[in-house]
Amino acid sequence: MKNYIIFILLLISPNIFSQNTYVVFLKDKSGSTFNPFSYFDAKAIERRMILNKPLFDSTDFPISENYLNEIANTNIKITGCTRWFNAVFVNTNEKQIAEIKKLPYVKNVEELNMQVVLCSSKENIEITTNQRTFLKNQIEHLQGNLFKDAGFTGKGIRIAIFDGGFPGADTHPAFEHIRENNRIIKTWDFTSNKENVYLANSHGINVLSCIAGLIDTVQIGLAIDAEFLLARTEVASEPFSEEKNWLEAVEWADKNGAQIINSSLGYTDSRYFPWDMNGKKSLVARAANMAASKGMLVVNAVGNEGTNRWKKIITPADADSVLSVGGIDPETYYHINFSSYGPSTDWRLKPNVSAYAHVIAATPNNIHETDGTSFSSPLVAGFAACAWQTHPQFNNMQLFKEIEKSASLYPYFDYAHGYGIPQASYFLRKTNIAEKQPTTIIEVIDDFINIKVIVLPPKDALNKYLYFHIQDSKGHLKKYEVIEVSQYDVKTFNISEFEKGDILRVHYLGSTIEKQF
Repeated sequence: MKNYIIFILLLISPNIFSQNTYVVFLKDKSGSTFNPFSYFDAKAIERRMILNKPLFDSTDFPISENYLNEIANTNIKITGCTRWFNAVFVNTNEKQIAEIKKLPYVKNVEELNMQVVLCSSKENIEITTNQRTFLKNQIEHLQGNLFKDAGFTGKGIRIAIFDGGFPGADTHPAFEHIRENNRIIKTWDFTSNKENVYLANSHGINVLSCIAGLIDTVQIGLAIDAEFLLARTEVASEPFSEEKNWLEAVEWADKNGAQIINSSLGYTDSRYFPWDMNGKKSLVARAANMAASKGMLVVNAVGNEGTNRWKKIITPADADSVLSVGGIDPETYYHINFSSYGPSTDWRLKPNVSAYAHVIAATPNNIHETDGTSFSSPLVAGFAACAWQTHPQFNNMQLFKEIEKSASLYPYFDYAHGYGIPQASYFLRKTNIAEKQPTTIIEVIDDFINIKVIVLPPKDALNKYLYFHIQDSKGHLKKYEVIEVSQYDVKTFNISEFEKGDILRVHYLGSTIEKQF
């Protein structure tokens, strides 16, 4: 009879005894002390001084040792801490966490229930004979060749990469130029608490190559002279621990002087829905915004949910201060179908910019073609390092805004492309002398609005793409579209589609015009 009762209890309340990961937020940091000069790398101190940020910031103080010891004495396993959020990560069950909540210094408790998504697709194992040409285009779509010709290759910029592993980064010839100059500054595996990150998922080596790869004198990424912090934060067998690892990694990156963070990762959650992606709910989004407040430029892939039921961006790409990167197709130069769509659920522009999402990247033993916004993000992170080198006086958010302004569609934007592809010429203050451009004309005829593309000679108008959107008085897009130009009268709108305060904005071949209503 006794065994029968126990069996029934287990059926009714299985979660009481099952182990879950929780974040225990504390009320204060009682008794903790802090020396920024022994804790921070010199680059981290320099970054704070540029922003006029205090070196003695309470968010950087350690967790109270007294609180840690008391929690540990309850026989609950502590798996990590976050200074920024004054919180402790624990693995325990519902019964024990109920006791933790009663402690007088505990503010609140959240269960971690998020699962990581590496924002890439399967590799194409075929090595094509056109790789050199492809890589040339991969660099030049960002005008990265102009950066290199001008001597801007990310030198002195420190970039942290959060990923699933970096097997081959210590041996692959694409990174020899980094290794021989000792520019892998530090590494840490947050999944097993050790320095070795040269193992496990090769996604990280793909990403690193899209920032700084160089093979046979041909660039894979733009920032070939940057410095690196490599953090392994993901492991497939522990789907709900990665968010904890990301939080620990971002503080580690800050401590060790990162100026740019690339995260080709996104998180989804069984508790959340696409409409929850507002940049405020997830811990990683909040941590990414805090990283930005401390002077780091956080670059994140928007995800590959465009053809899935989710559709929308995933976190932390939804965060306000994250430079979120969408994917474009190298063949068409517009949105690649799997790239996630914006905006954030509070109607902020996402993605901010875009880059190739079909690339050539390094694998542990070779270079292959592969797909995903995972690779759009590091291409832009490498671009950002070079851009920052051209204007070292910029702070991170100034650079963020200037990257948006540099993009190929600016001031046009939409929720598939953002402002388009960042362009190096903007930072070098060069203008490309192009052939005579077509003229885009908006004129009102009776109760219709006609958008006409007038081109001389006519052949220049064909097979080019025209972008338009209708923006309402709140700055939200009611509609946007990309049209392949096949005739002079490209699009006709009924006047009833517009309300007072709306803006019709049209972009064609580098020219943007708008009409206000």
